[in-house]
Amino acid sequence: MQSFADLGVPESIVRALRSRGIAAPFPVQRLVLGDVIGGRDVLVKAPTGSGKTLAFGIPLAQCTAAAAATPAALVLAPTRELACQIAEELETVARARSLRVCAVYGGVGISAQARRAARAHILVATPGRLEDLLDRGAFSLSSVRLLVLDEADRMLDMGFRPAVDRIVEACPAQRQTLFFSATLDGLAGEIAGRYTTDAVVHEHAPPGPGAAQAVEHRFVPVAAEERVGALLAELGRERDLALVFVRTKRGADRLAKRLQNAEVKALAIHGDKSQRQRSLALERFQSGHVDTLVATDVAARGIDVERVSHVINYDPPADHDTYVHRIGRTGRAGRSGVGITLVSQADAKEMRQLAHRLGIRDGVGSQDEGRHQAPAGRRGRSGRRGPRHRVAGAPGR
Repeated sequence: MQSFADLGVPESIVRALRSRGIAAPFPVQRLVLGDVIGGRDVLVKAPTGSGKTLAFGIPLAQCTAAAAATPAALVLAPTRELACQIAEELETVARARSLRVCAVYGGVGISAQARRAARAHILVATPGRLEDLLDRGAFSLSSVRLLVLDEADRMLDMGFRPAVDRIVEACPAQRQTLFFSATLDGLAGEIAGRYTTDAVVHEHAPPGPGAAQAVEHRFVPVAAEERVGALLAELGRERDLALVFVRTKRGADRLAKRLQNAEVKALAIHGDKSQRQRSLALERFQSGHVDTLVATDVAARGIDVERVSHVINYDPPADHDTYVHRIGRTGRAGRSGVGITLVSQADAKEMRQLAHRLGIRDGVGSQDEGRHQAPAGRRGRSGRRGPRHRVAGAPGR
């Protein structure tokens, strides 16, 4: 198997990676590193949790000189959580090259951010806050030589295309562009072609259906009035950290409160929370002081916590891509995980179609089959199994 050194990564970065227990490149890194280090533009289709941050982070650090004008490299990300996660991931390799990294995003004071960003060699930014800083004249992008668009499909889905177009236009024409996306179809593929030049296309996907292969997928039929009871039953099983997805901000707050009343250590995270509240919730979740995080889709973008053993769709995903994004929060970095979707009778047909598209063998059973009984209180984590429900395949297990 190829090592980082075999791929042309310098010893200083190899040592820094080894200090974090990263001894060998992930498959997506083996695919991409050679071309990026060689100066090529790349288009990379890869799922979350595949190691793509270091696939662009290592060459960003390797190809950026400490004496370069700042910022010399720019990473665009759709949400503040993802921007923070990327910046934290890059710190290890950047320090090995005496480089400064800064994340900029909304929801916090702009003046201090502006000062740090102007001194950063590698800038990780959400489009809205970056435009605010550029409008203030805090710095320019004229020195950017490497541009990364991470989770580009999500940036487009969230309506950032005009801002991204303006930012890309503000970067030098002579630059290297790295485009990472869960899909290269449709608008994402069209934009990728406009932003890059003679790009090498790489596609990394685990074998089998579109969701993570280390994940057991369950679709659990449940009546509307039994949803909270069904969720409590799942949370009462033997597990580590659980991420629960809901559709709305109000729904996240309401469900977190009901879980707290049932003695579950739960917090909610969504777009109406302040940056301080969101950061504190993530810190408590990552440390295990809170073992259940109730989140909306946008707020959960960028959550990368290895100990998430269960992802539960309390509200069903809007589509296949949303399902893959949600369930991709577990089964990361070689770990196994469980993805559970609570399915009402009204959603059963759509969820059967989604299961079929994922290649899951069984799909969604009838309303009565596998119905949960609402528990009187929270169960402990003894591993005692509750009412049996239908398991819709277990790819990769």
